[in-house]
Amino acid sequence: MAGIMGRTPLICTLLLWILHVCSGVINVEVNPKVEVNGGETAKLPCRFSGTNLNDVIVQWFMEKDGQRTRVAYRTKLGAESIDPDTPISKRASFSGDLTLTIKSVKISDQLTYYCEVNAGKEANENATRLEVFVTPQKPEIKKPSSQAISVNQGSSSEIGTCNTMNGFPAPRIIWFKDDKPLPEVKNSSENTYMVPSTVKEASGLYTIKSILYMKPTKADKDSKFHCTVEYSLAGSQNKNLQMTSDPMKIELHYPSEKTMIGLLNATKVKEGDDVTIKCETDGNPQPLIEISKDGKIIGNNGLLTLKSVKRTDSGKYMCKATDFDQLDLDLEAEMDLVVNYLEPISVTPAGNQVVMLGEKKEWQCKTKASEAHTVQWKKGSTVLSQDGILSIESATYDKAGEYVCIGAVPDVPGLTAEASVNLTVKGKPQIETPAVAEVTKEGDEVTLKCSAYGFPTPQFTWKPSGKESVLIKDNKAESTVTLQATPDVMLKGVTCEVSNEHGTDSKTLQVAIKRANTAEVLLSGNPVLTSADKHQGGSSVVVVAVVVCVLLLLLMVALIYFLSKKSTFCNKKNKKEAATGQVNNIVVEMKTEKANEEAGLLNKKPNTEQ
Repeated sequence: MAGIMGRTPLICTLLLWILHVCSGVINVEVNPKVEVNGGETAKLPCRFSGTNLNDVIVQWFMEKDGQRTRVAYRTKLGAESIDPDTPISKRASFSGDLTLTIKSVKISDQLTYYCEVNAGKEANENATRLEVFVTPQKPEIKKPSSQAISVNQGSSSEIGTCNTMNGFPAPRIIWFKDDKPLPEVKNSSENTYMVPSTVKEASGLYTIKSILYMKPTKADKDSKFHCTVEYSLAGSQNKNLQMTSDPMKIELHYPSEKTMIGLLNATKVKEGDDVTIKCETDGNPQPLIEISKDGKIIGNNGLLTLKSVKRTDSGKYMCKATDFDQLDLDLEAEMDLVVNYLEPISVTPAGNQVVMLGEKKEWQCKTKASEAHTVQWKKGSTVLSQDGILSIESATYDKAGEYVCIGAVPDVPGLTAEASVNLTVKGKPQIETPAVAEVTKEGDEVTLKCSAYGFPTPQFTWKPSGKESVLIKDNKAESTVTLQATPDVMLKGVTCEVSNEHGTDSKTLQVAIKRANTAEVLLSGNPVLTSADKHQGGSSVVVVAVVVCVLLLLLMVALIYFLSKKSTFCNKKNKKEAATGQVNNIVVEMKTEKANEEAGLLNKKPNTEQ
């Protein structure tokens, strides 16, 4: 009996298993967790399997505060429906593959959802968790109402508050100083600690704050602080994302230890500059500061501006700071101000100079300066002398004009001075070589230019005369005349004569026919007019044609004469060999031949009479 009683639990278990297998089992599969970003679409899939599954009904439920509410279902006939009057009714859909889809997901949709499958007396379900993520706003840092922080304060001071809003789930704030993260300390007994706070808004989103407290030192006067918010989005690759605030500097008060004095502008000062002397300490805020020279106080706010300084402003300037919290501390500094100068240029002989053509002239320029300086003579951009002496051995007209002596202090940029003199060269006029003027044809108007140097300014005379204008520049004059290119002008040219009290000069300007192209040349060496020449007039073509014909005719006459002379010479030689010495016969023959020769050339009958 005892043995039977001991086997009873095992037998019961076996019977239950057999009953379960025979009756059929429903297996429901869902994703344990579905992640989605707020405002996007969530898909909750559901699958089931088993044996003897007839008349299957599928239902989706959402669970909130321990209570379930059906949101979707599929009937035995296979029709899918959404339950009305649920938080997701207007945003949900239920497809044939049993997937529950929720559009425009909200924070309130973050719940547990159950997929339940019923087949007759058998049923099973499985749960999926919908997790929603929302990106928080960019974090901001706000300074405390009392912005100045003293390093002498006994306790930690509030540095700033980092705030970020509308994130889900609750993000995390991290503080940084000079791009290095500060340890997250919440113990207020430490020199550096944070006080975090989390507020869940009515929307379900979170607002996170963190207040940073520190005991800063003087080394923190230039430090930059910022905070980041660390958050997550849907998907395993979107965890621990960060967003950074704008940087912030703190207003730190710290005591002075030393005093500095210097110039705000260039270290090399010259007369005429505006100079600003700045005196300050290495503390904050700045104490009372006085600036003095030769024991006289001339500035009391740490800045002293001297307008258009002179060399008399050179000297020692003293800066003294008074810190009433450290009266026994010596906070003084001094500097030497050197105002560089360059004396005005002195030129000997002074003033403008007049010399005769060919004479010698010399100038000397001098100056004084606070430092090593240079002097040089220039005409235009050409440097003529580097030692202050300018010498012209023989004055010519092209050497007339302005000469400038420039003094400079190389080590002081912009410190220069200059003086100029003007040289006038007197003498008889000199005409520049004139160019040949051209006209299209004889009778046209032609404009001629004649340029001449000379002082006093020369007077122009044109032969023949025409419409004249004169332009004078420095010691050069230019006369322009317009007249008709008459045959006489074409042949003799036009004479330009210039004169002043020292003499005269003259030049003849030629006028020629303008040729557009180079003339072609015949084998005989005679030029032939080109097409451009032919367009100048029919008369020119006729004249050239006549000349060519005459030349050809003369050439033919010369050839005939040559051949005739050669024939006469041969006949004469033969007759001489056959003669018997009768002189009269020879003479007669010679005359006869000459008569025939003349008759052949002039087309006349020969005269046989003696």
